[in-house]
Amino acid sequence: MTISTVTFQNNALADIQALETGISTTQNQLSTGLQLQNAADNPVAMSEVNQLNQQLSASQQYVSNGSAANTNLQLEEQALTNATNLLQSAQSLATEANDGSLTATDRQDLATQLQQQLAQLVSIANSTDSNGNYLFSGQASGTQPFAQSSGAVSYSGSDSVNQLEISAGQFISAGDTGSSVFMNIPAGNGTFTTAAAAANTGTASIDPGTVTDPSEWAANSGTYTLSFTTPTPGQTQYQVTNAAGNTVTSGTYTSGDAIAFDGIQVTVSGTPAAGDQFTIAPAGTASVFSTISGLITTLNSTSLNSGQLATQIGTAEQQLGNALNNFDNVQASVGARINAVSASQTSAQSQQTTLQSTVSQLSDTDYAAATTQLSTQEIALQAAEESYASIAKLSLFNYLA
Repeated sequence: MTISTVTFQNNALADIQALETGISTTQNQLSTGLQLQNAADNPVAMSEVNQLNQQLSASQQYVSNGSAANTNLQLEEQALTNATNLLQSAQSLATEANDGSLTATDRQDLATQLQQQLAQLVSIANSTDSNGNYLFSGQASGTQPFAQSSGAVSYSGSDSVNQLEISAGQFISAGDTGSSVFMNIPAGNGTFTTAAAAANTGTASIDPGTVTDPSEWAANSGTYTLSFTTPTPGQTQYQVTNAAGNTVTSGTYTSGDAIAFDGIQVTVSGTPAAGDQFTIAPAGTASVFSTISGLITTLNSTSLNSGQLATQIGTAEQQLGNALNNFDNVQASVGARINAVSASQTSAQSQQTTLQSTVSQLSDTDYAAATTQLSTQEIALQAAEESYASIAKLSLFNYLA
């Protein structure tokens, strides 16, 4: 078989160029630490690496989301702790105020303390993070949620909170709205409220009452009026009428005895005057701010009689207790979310270690193998160049000689 000089040179140069390209590739793998430079190196492996990197990126984003949520939730937890301590102090002041031996001046002094606590509570409710975002504004984190004007506190935040994905398909609330924490607190005992009429002249007060049969109350709930009469000197009668004016129960009044009707009962204490009335109505909601503000108004009043004072202070105590229960429930929810974030981050970090290890196995350079390969390629190149140089000198005349 005859090989022309041109063919020999082309083949030899092509081989040398291939060896040089191989050496360049190996050197690049050693310098970058990556054996997969592009899809052409290993299409199947590169496709798998791309998929793994997508999973890794998503996992890292979950951890980032979890860290952001965790920071907010821990700040909220501290704010709720501060609010709880403040509210417990306010409740203690309310209990102290419900002492019939206190003078009007004593009650006004307590009202002054409550006024300071109200301002402090508004400040806590307007807490911010390190970036100045409000903790209790929901999605409107740049808007101050609460504003106080003439004793009334209004809410301007959002009623929705940001949901952050902390693992595939797992979302958590990164905070709580001010409306759910501070505003929408069950009034009265949570089922119904009691109140003394403004025109009462006796010394009787009514307690917040209790539910004895939830199903019966649910079937008959409405606004009731408890009225007192003295048809016979020394004997007081009571009568409970519903919203339609129908009598649901009546009897002889004895201070401290429970009066039961339609699945609930209330207790009136003291001496009611003829014509005195109390109302029992389904509970709505009240803000913790309005509860404290109302208590301040009650303690500063000089026109309320002892029965009205005791009723209004007792109602405030009950509603402060409701607010504390709500704080406890929210705080428990915050703690559960912090635990969920911690668990998801632990899982994500473990997953990331596995993903990174797999990506490394597929794409990272095996330095020992690459170094051996480079040495082999250099030897081959040197041999090819020397062989080419030697053979290139030959010609027919050398052969004939």
